[in-house]
Amino acid sequence: MLLKNYVAALIQIMIWSAFHLAQWLSGKDHLIPKIIIFAVFFYLAYLVAKKIVGSNKATLFITFFSLCTYVSLQMTLQLIFQ
Repeated sequence: MLLKNYVAALIQIMIWSAFHLAQWLSGKDHLIPKIIIFAVFFYLAYLVAKKIVGSNKATLFITFFSLCTYVSLQMTLQLIFQ
């Protein structure tokens, strides 16, 4: 069970990285399209974790954990390279 959670979190980190690329490519878009892109990637990350883990509670926890990990990594890298 722990390995499934780990694999789901790693795949979700890759999904969040793809979200960052999509957000970077849509740099001059307004806020509404960026929110839609976020919602699509969040749902995709949720579906992938749901398929791997199976439990709704664990899926939500893993999804929010991977999102928080991704945001903290992005903020740390932004501070280092600016």
